[in-house]
Amino acid sequence: MDTLRAAAIVLVLMYHHGVVAGGSDFGEAGRIGWVGVDLFFVLSGYLIGNQILSQRMPLSTFFGRRLLRTLPNYYVVLAVYFLFPAALGGSATAPLWRFLTFTQNFGLQYGQTFTHAWSLCIEEQFYLVLPLAVLLLRRPRWGWLAMALAVAGAVTFRALAWSKGQQPFSQEVYYSSFARFDELLPGVAIAMLKNFHRPLYDRILRHGNLLLAAGLLMCGVLLARFYDESFLMTAFGFTLLALSFALLLLAALSPASLLARVRVPGAESLALWSYAVYLAHKPLFKIVGEAMPLDRHAAPGIALVMLAGVGGGWLLYQLVEQPFMRLRAAWFPVTPYGGTVRTT
Repeated sequence: MDTLRAAAIVLVLMYHHGVVAGGSDFGEAGRIGWVGVDLFFVLSGYLIGNQILSQRMPLSTFFGRRLLRTLPNYYVVLAVYFLFPAALGGSATAPLWRFLTFTQNFGLQYGQTFTHAWSLCIEEQFYLVLPLAVLLLRRPRWGWLAMALAVAGAVTFRALAWSKGQQPFSQEVYYSSFARFDELLPGVAIAMLKNFHRPLYDRILRHGNLLLAAGLLMCGVLLARFYDESFLMTAFGFTLLALSFALLLLAALSPASLLARVRVPGAESLALWSYAVYLAHKPLFKIVGEAMPLDRHAAPGIALVMLAGVGGGWLLYQLVEQPFMRLRAAWFPVTPYGGTVRTT
């Protein structure tokens, strides 16, 4: 899973380098780098779903742990945006309360301030809804039904958007919670298989390399067609893309898969810093890219900008995230049962 998370943040870095610096310095990998966020959605769905389903914790503990995990880094970067509006402000800025409540993605338009926080808004909304849904839907079959209805609702929302002339990358679709929420659900489905249908889960994981090949093939086919902006891609594209990443996630969880056995140097560290890097990289790309004397499209300039994004994320991780994670461990300890869970 560290490899998948590291791949997700690298894709996002390459994509946002093109957004901030302009051009296509990373070629096709940079053009499709937006899928890193979709991969993060699937991983988050699994990690949080597995945490809720396999650990006994009251809601106060769950929310306390989530807030200490996500808010400190986010609010530090948010403060930087509001302290330096001339350097980092976009075409428009949402009211501060929208950022503080993670509702900024509603009505968000391309080019506005701190746009990459849109995915955090959707994840925070997910963190609120999922544990409440688990409490209400106590039996697995009701959980499966609710997920099917949620996916159908997202597909319907995007289909209606297409009928109004909108496509997958229209801001009304791309940033919308209603259009993207279903991408977290394949990860939750894997967590449900693991915790409620273990024999089936184990049988699936025996085919790790087949899952890996199928996930890569499905992802490749979808990305080759995504820019068609057809009804099929608008209505079903994000759902199918999340399913392809769910296959890769299953491969990562399978001891029989190459994805689980091969260790990529640096992937574990990059995965550990990924949340902080995601928050910090874009403003640093802008500041460093505009201030440095090097050509932003030459190899040394690209390397410096990318290093600034990763290095800034590492500093944020060390100075802000880690102290609050220690507080979280002290204030909201959790005793796992039914297997070891790596928290996120």
